[in-house]
Amino acid sequence: MKSMDSMPDLPETLPLLALRNRVVFPQMALPLYVGRERSVAAIESAFHGDGLILLAAQRDDKMEDPRVEDLYETGVIASVIQLFRLQDGTLKTLVSGLARVRIADVVQEEPYYRVTFTMSRSIESTRNEAELALLMSQVKEVFGKIVRKGNKLPTEILSALDQISNPTQLSNVIMGQFAASYDVAKSQEILEMLDPGERLERLLVLLSEELDILSDEIKLKNRIRSNMRRSSGFIGAAKPEEMPPEVDEMKQELTELEERIFQHKLSEEARDRAIKELRKLKLMAPMSAEATVVRNYIDWILALPWEHTSEDILDITQSQAILDQDHYGMEKPKERILEHLAVQTLSKKVTGPILCFTGPPGVGKTSLARSVARACGREFIRLSLGGVRDEAEIRGHRRTYIGAMPGKIIQSMKKAGTANPVFLLDEIDKLSSDFRGDPSSALLEVLDPEQNKSFNDHYLDLDYDLSKVLFIATSNSLSTIPWPLQDRMEIIELDGYTEWEKLSIAFKYLIPKQLERCGIPEGGVTFSEGAVKAVINHYTREAGVRSLERNISSILRKCALKMVRGGKNTGSEYRLKSSSISTWLGKKRYNFGIPEGGNTTGVVNGLAVTAFGGDLLVAEASTVPGKGNLSLTGKLGEVMQESARTALSCVRARSSAFGLDVDFHDKVDIHIHFPEGAIPKDGPSAGITIVTAIVSSLLQIPVHSDLAMTGEITLRGRVLKIGGLKEKVIAAHRSGIRRVVIPKANTVDIDEIPHKVLSQMTILPVDTVDEVLNHALDQRQVTKKTVFSNTPVDWRT
Repeated sequence: MKSMDSMPDLPETLPLLALRNRVVFPQMALPLYVGRERSVAAIESAFHGDGLILLAAQRDDKMEDPRVEDLYETGVIASVIQLFRLQDGTLKTLVSGLARVRIADVVQEEPYYRVTFTMSRSIESTRNEAELALLMSQVKEVFGKIVRKGNKLPTEILSALDQISNPTQLSNVIMGQFAASYDVAKSQEILEMLDPGERLERLLVLLSEELDILSDEIKLKNRIRSNMRRSSGFIGAAKPEEMPPEVDEMKQELTELEERIFQHKLSEEARDRAIKELRKLKLMAPMSAEATVVRNYIDWILALPWEHTSEDILDITQSQAILDQDHYGMEKPKERILEHLAVQTLSKKVTGPILCFTGPPGVGKTSLARSVARACGREFIRLSLGGVRDEAEIRGHRRTYIGAMPGKIIQSMKKAGTANPVFLLDEIDKLSSDFRGDPSSALLEVLDPEQNKSFNDHYLDLDYDLSKVLFIATSNSLSTIPWPLQDRMEIIELDGYTEWEKLSIAFKYLIPKQLERCGIPEGGVTFSEGAVKAVINHYTREAGVRSLERNISSILRKCALKMVRGGKNTGSEYRLKSSSISTWLGKKRYNFGIPEGGNTTGVVNGLAVTAFGGDLLVAEASTVPGKGNLSLTGKLGEVMQESARTALSCVRARSSAFGLDVDFHDKVDIHIHFPEGAIPKDGPSAGITIVTAIVSSLLQIPVHSDLAMTGEITLRGRVLKIGGLKEKVIAAHRSGIRRVVIPKANTVDIDEIPHKVLSQMTILPVDTVDEVLNHALDQRQVTKKTVFSNTPVDWRT
């Protein structure tokens, strides 16, 4: 086993557990029974915290509630490996000693002692290396005689001792085998010795005494057996001696384990391995460290659901109702789950799908996965992957490590209790990697339908079938997920909610939920539609509804406070309208895009999609006499800057049609600006917006302020398809704009726009930039002949 020299940084304080009749050494694993109130609180705090506790022996084992000064100052830091409660309320725990320390100060007394400590490391021995080597050899020789004569310890421990070359570790391991039989004062004396040579000398004396006692016991037993044979008148085999109580208890546990192995539904490989490990366990001493490791391994095999599955709900109508009850909209993921259930109804040999819900924060990815489990009638388990950077978190540690455990996948399957749960891998895009490995690579086997039927955890070293599990991953972005991992998942994109969807969610889910939480009776506070819209547009800027829920909760808490102060707790007390929201939430935090008042030269209403939904993106163009410079401002991304250069080249190619000199671009400087310069902007969909702004500024023709546009431009003046049409049209509608120019290729996406919005909008599909300009430029305000008459003019007049 590996030592804990490489253990992580220790905390400054640890819970303190007082031991009676027992001294624990480093490199020593043993079970403890904890019943005292203060001790129970300490061990539970350690187990549910960082898993570390400080163990110190009592000076007087009769004291029921010892104080810190009643304990020996030198103790051992131990890791809490297992903890479970017995029927009588006592806790049974398995601890493993890590390092020797001295208690410094008490920082907490209730409900348990918490202390600071200092490390108590071995000093350089006064003996030379030859003397130390001789002492170690003598200690191993005497201990070997005790093992072979006593038949209480497994002989395998001797081969393990041969590999130990550190005198301190040797004394720790050997004392771990005898600590229970020696009185506390002797064991504590050896624990406190810092000189490895002195420790070995003292240990050699104790072992020699133990060997003498053992030899006397053997002589006495042989004499008694000889007398019994003579008195009975015949020579025969003696009756077996009565076994010690702990051996009887171990035999009973081994019998129960054997019954469980044959009764439990295991794979053939797992059953063979469990039987093999049980045979090894029968040959070991009950209190040895190796026996604890083997017993723990068998318990893990028996605790996993190898073939036990829950029955799926195959009623599509019922599943649909459950999904609709929990979430508004989200048609694509709901339809995919129903497809899976439909296929499972027709075919019984269906492997679980591997889905990935990706979208902005707060749109309901995690809660949707929980609803999927409820709709399918399956157990739900969640594993958060944010910040995980160790491959062993996924695949577990090998059993050669002290305190080794299976990985999170196997641990979660044990927690689920069935072989076909809904398994949520939350925040899969937040995985990272370092020198300990790449957990995303370990997930490749988990999320591959062709491989996960034989997933191999390092701790179990057995093939475990994950093919029945319905895996759902969530992410905010696909860019940080490695491509091989993306390829194994079915990506389902969840868009941010529109204003109308947020409105429906608020009235159907958020307001009733917060009214109940605040204890306000139904009708005690009512919201108008305008009030909720005001909260959405002026107090939140998000794709989801978390901030909206927080603001609704804030309003209701203030209402509850007024009700209690005024003695009002029944009836319709508060009716909230849009005009009164500022009195509850303060001044407006955000303003959505508002178009310019009146038609303006060089100013065009563009449309964009952000992480928070659609928004109005105003483009401004200004031309002044100069030397042909193009300035781009407004924190534009690389793609948007390229789109602006493409737009200018398109205008230059059409200069004669616009009535401009062929070399006009050498005589003017053009400045293109997008307001709100602190906000990054990128993407190609502002192409036709930039062209329109440049042409309007060059020709001094105003642009219709009641019109917005979106579309990518090419050098030849073609308008290409863009994304996010629904969000952009909704943003235009919210800003009071009723005409929108879109690429003709996007007409197939018009059905996604809510009917309530579409019925009030005029959609203008275009194929070329000429069509865009005909819709956008206000031809009524043209005082001179321009592009529309195809007659050259002097644009500078």
